[in-house]
Amino acid sequence: MQRRSLIAVLTAAALLAGCGAQGGGDRQAPLKVGSQRGGTKAILIASGALEGVPYKIDWSEFAAAQPLLEAVGAGAVDLGEAGDAPFLFAYAGGSKIKAVQAGKSGGSSTALLVRKGAPFHGVADLRGRKIATGRGSIGHYLLLKLLEEAGLKSTDVQIVFLSPGDAKAAFTSGAIDGWVTWGSYVALAKLHDDAVILADGDGRLSGYGFEAASEAAIAGKRPQVEDFLRRLAKARRWAGEHPQEYAAALSKETGLQPDVALYTVRQYRIAPSEIDDKVVAEATAVLDRFRAAGAVTSTRDPAGAFDRSFNAAVAP
Repeated sequence: MQRRSLIAVLTAAALLAGCGAQGGGDRQAPLKVGSQRGGTKAILIASGALEGVPYKIDWSEFAAAQPLLEAVGAGAVDLGEAGDAPFLFAYAGGSKIKAVQAGKSGGSSTALLVRKGAPFHGVADLRGRKIATGRGSIGHYLLLKLLEEAGLKSTDVQIVFLSPGDAKAAFTSGAIDGWVTWGSYVALAKLHDDAVILADGDGRLSGYGFEAASEAAIAGKRPQVEDFLRRLAKARRWAGEHPQEYAAALSKETGLQPDVALYTVRQYRIAPSEIDDKVVAEATAVLDRFRAAGAVTSTRDPAGAFDRSFNAAVAP
């Protein structure tokens, strides 16, 4: 009888453990996180928000949002940050990803650059010229918006899709006439390459960015994802209150010059935000603009791109 009772207890324990795994996944499994240069990883390390994290984090660095989101969709990483435009571009393309947390910043950190002394005084002057940006990026979206404001169509200029590194080289050499980019690339070009900001996203971009997670990670690593999002929201608030300290840490983490790091931080402050109806409505407008320009042909409903079940993680 004692042996039978022991077997019954062990069997029940195994069943309970299995139910727990199905409901929330393995709480000890490593969380694979993608980060753009100077992005999520830098802010979490600088803020100290990772102190006491009860699981391992495997970091992967990406040069831009597009390859990061491809990695998330393929399951190579569990989650990572991207602007609204690249996130929606990837989702519309069929990627199995969902936004699990929003962050809002000003639009001035994304800008259309021209070289100092170039004969361009407005966007309309770039008719027929070569302008580089990343396909499906926040820069791509801003370019479409700027062209529309200037009364131009996307076919009235030569859009060249390049990675940030290749675009910087092309811009410096004069192979392209304009470059729409973001973050530290704007800071570096403006402060060290004599670039001129012809227009930026202030008042033109929603300023939303998203932490995007794979559907598999949401199902299998919910405890880690939720804990990570709480720490990220805490780090965002810290960065907004400590720009000098964050800039110093960003410079150390990325190798950016201190002036470039400080400029980047001041232009790109992100406030953590819940995913609500307003966020979804603005995201829909972004996708509609891509569709109107012929850059997106998918009819996938953007409402399905958001998971609001992690909204509590934004709270202080």
